[in-house]
Amino acid sequence: MRNYRNQIILSLILLFVMLPNNTEAKNDGYEIVSKLSSENITLYAKKFGNLYRDFKIDFKGETYFRPFWMNDSNPAYAPQIYYEDINKDEKNELIITLTKGYGTGVLDEEVYVYSYSNGLIDVLVDNPMTILNKNVKTKLSDERAEVIINGKKCSVDITPLEIKPENLFDDVGFGSIINYNVEDKHLVVSVRGQISPASFVGRIVIVYEFRDKMYQAKLIEFIPCK
Repeated sequence: MRNYRNQIILSLILLFVMLPNNTEAKNDGYEIVSKLSSENITLYAKKFGNLYRDFKIDFKGETYFRPFWMNDSNPAYAPQIYYEDINKDEKNELIITLTKGYGTGVLDEEVYVYSYSNGLIDVLVDNPMTILNKNVKTKLSDERAEVIINGKKCSVDITPLEIKPENLFDDVGFGSIINYNVEDKHLVVSVRGQISPASFVGRIVIVYEFRDKMYQAKLIEFIPCK
């Protein structure tokens, strides 16, 4: 009887020890925030208020932690995953875009690009604002907005917008809306040009290419609002 009772106690102890591990495996706080099922790529993160933080990437069975990433928890602004050859090396790259914030006249996105060679390797992407500061000049008056890219000028009549002079900015401002995409196997970013708190004059589109071991601007174009 004593041996039988001891066996029951031992079994209960073992069950107690094993249960927390199983519970932790199932309830470790991570949620699926984005998934590319066709390529077996999944993003997990923990929700803190209105943000997802403490990301981990499940890349074809391999796990990579990104504790400092963040993304808004609104499902409409979930991270985007692309797996395409954007540098013409006949191997796909992993591209992930995150939305850190959004609102009226605001969209703050950032991008991460990885190649794969015995693991994911982070590849630098030139900041679009740095590209704009080097290549784009602007002028703004009560009647017109001018955007000059490497000497090529585009002038936009802003009088139909009927902006009150006190609401008009001193110059065209960029950076409140930054939107990344992958189009035709190219990494592309669109940066809106703003001339008042509620008015945009157009957008700068930057098409990246892989050069000197990083993604740099191949094409910079201004597209006026219609």
